[in-house]
Amino acid sequence: MRVAIPFDLSRDVVRDRLKSRSHEIADHIPGGMAQVATDWPNEDRMNLTISTMGQSLRGVVDIEENQLVFEIALPAALGFLEPMIAGSIRQQGQKLLT
Repeated sequence: MRVAIPFDLSRDVVRDRLKSRSHEIADHIPGGMAQVATDWPNEDRMNLTISTMGQSLRGVVDIEENQLVFEIALPAALGFLEPMIAGSIRQQGQKLLT
């Protein structure tokens, strides 16, 4: 699943906001029982590992020129949730940037 979130900030500002607020990502996942681990292999990519409902999902957030791109590998069993998850990522991703 790929979700792009446009922004009109500098990459440095976006990077700083993501780094300082990445601990809040789990708070934005419905159900309140998710655990999220992040790491930064380079300055424009944040790796995610999300553990919730007995599932472990891996993804990345890339900071591109004018957009954040969330890519999350959904297992087939959760494929039916993709529209709901994508909508939540768009909404909550904007909140992380403000």
